[in-house]
Amino acid sequence: MVQKISSRLIDSLKRECGLLLLFCIFLSQGAAAQTAMPLNDLSAFRDPAKSWQIAGGVEADLSKPNKLSLSPGTGILVNQPDKRNKGKDLFTQFEHSDLDLELDFMMAPGSNSGIYLQGLYEVQLADSWGVKVPTPANNGGIYERWDDSRPKGQQGYQGYAPRQNVSKAPGLWQHLKISFQAPRFDANGRKTENARLLQVVLNGVLIHENVELLGATRGAISIEERATGPLRFQGDHGPVAFRNIKISNYDKPRPELTDLRYTVYEGAYETEPQYDSLPPEAEGSSVVLTSNLSDLPKKFLIRYRGTLKIQEPGEYRFRMQVPGGAGYVKVGDQYAIRLSRWNPGGSINLPAGEMPFELVYSKYVDWDAPALGLSVAGPGIREYIISDEVTSRGTPVDPILVAASDIPVLRSFMDIPMNGKEGGYRITHAVNVGSEEQVHYTYDLDHGSLVQVWRGGFLDATPMWHDRGDGSSRPTGSVQQLAAPVLSLARLSSPQAAWVSDTTGSGFRSRGYVLNDSGLPTFHYQAWGTTVQDAIRPLEKGQGLRRELQLQNAADGLWVKIAEGTSIEQQEKGKYLIDGQTYYLQLEDAAGAKPQLRSSAGRQELLVPVRNKLVYSIIF
Repeated sequence: MVQKISSRLIDSLKRECGLLLLFCIFLSQGAAAQTAMPLNDLSAFRDPAKSWQIAGGVEADLSKPNKLSLSPGTGILVNQPDKRNKGKDLFTQFEHSDLDLELDFMMAPGSNSGIYLQGLYEVQLADSWGVKVPTPANNGGIYERWDDSRPKGQQGYQGYAPRQNVSKAPGLWQHLKISFQAPRFDANGRKTENARLLQVVLNGVLIHENVELLGATRGAISIEERATGPLRFQGDHGPVAFRNIKISNYDKPRPELTDLRYTVYEGAYETEPQYDSLPPEAEGSSVVLTSNLSDLPKKFLIRYRGTLKIQEPGEYRFRMQVPGGAGYVKVGDQYAIRLSRWNPGGSINLPAGEMPFELVYSKYVDWDAPALGLSVAGPGIREYIISDEVTSRGTPVDPILVAASDIPVLRSFMDIPMNGKEGGYRITHAVNVGSEEQVHYTYDLDHGSLVQVWRGGFLDATPMWHDRGDGSSRPTGSVQQLAAPVLSLARLSSPQAAWVSDTTGSGFRSRGYVLNDSGLPTFHYQAWGTTVQDAIRPLEKGQGLRRELQLQNAADGLWVKIAEGTSIEQQEKGKYLIDGQTYYLQLEDAAGAKPQLRSSAGRQELLVPVRNKLVYSIIF
């Protein structure tokens, strides 16, 4: 049974998480304007070498190392070094301090590259397809620092491997998001704070978080660190392509909150009171917004007043944490946040200058612990906490992670987004199958459907097993959605007939699954009067998954939908690039049947007529 899911998981996280965890999402919604780097030519870069060029399309052949095939056009930055055109690093015209970088990249087979923040700190890019235990030299790693004076074998140090390897195959587009905080220097140029990689997200998976960079990594343009530097794309190690490069610069001064004074009133105030008529419980000055004041009553209202100094005019966004009550923020005579409960937020346009600031936290629920927090973001200013850092409320929950080596087959609910459908779907009879090759999948028993595959870690069962639980688990690796949970097998009057949306009229009956000697399942079901065996196995070296369907007493007119996506391109006979080059599909044995590519509801589908057997592989 498939159910549409709501936003209950997000609501649950908001209830359980504190301010700091909620603020972690600023990396995907920073206040700085995100600027797309134009890739119509190479004018955004300084003195580009001839190995760098602009293309309209790029592909790779898995059997041809260090080679990318290009097609004319614009929008893709490609480095293709050869004997005539030696590869050189590429530098942007601009220099940056704090920044968020988001882009797609593609590796040629066996290739190696990297991105240097400020030209100094390298996030490694490499063909690391199938690597089980990644190192700092693998895809997504923070490359080592280097010192030739250290003992042999120890010259490299302070490198950081990604938490897991979620690298895709060469020739597929991979997505990278980096949030970088530049080093800080005082007026005399002395470094006061090291650079940090706040987050690195590869193919949707957090692989680094809050990593302090004690110095420049190997291959940096200088060992001397600076407040700003160019973005640098490594070009002397092999072919690589980039597209959709987006930059958010955070180089503007933060607002300053000064002259803070507070007044505490005892009682429960669910609406804004008349302060002049209230006797204060306590008064004083403070250097920070906080609820950590002595001898607070169980129900109280704290009113802070001070001065907010704005150096960069523009729109500012505020967010509060006010557990057990409500709060508001006022700047000048405008409300940035009107009196609201829970974790309220709001925006306000502010000029440069000094303005009166007012914040109120009214706690009128006596059983909740007080925890006042406030964040602010503005034009060119990454969201930051301007109050006490409130990490969490309640008892922290250790994640319950499941390794494929411990539990290779786990039944649960599985919530999946699909094709932009709001809320996605809840599969209530999902079977999640893992492998030590670190490629895994979810099978929908209600439809005999392979709905998603992923690479990296197996499952997070916290939502299923913690406290009451909701019965669901979720992948911990990089997920590739394949199809909506509908029947893989349909009986069609013609190749253009509409695909069945549910099992009505199909006579579908699941017969469960049988485990082989390795503990891997073969699924059994009946549909359209046909008995089906469905076996899905990992490919050698974790390159993907092979699916084999065997039919008995097959009805006439049966088809299998083996792929769908925004685009399907045939590379060579039997091999296809799916959904904008996000994965490969290799048709291995169709028993002589001819596949059909068709359009449906703005998407493309690849169908194969089937009588007895069908074998294909998903390579990702």
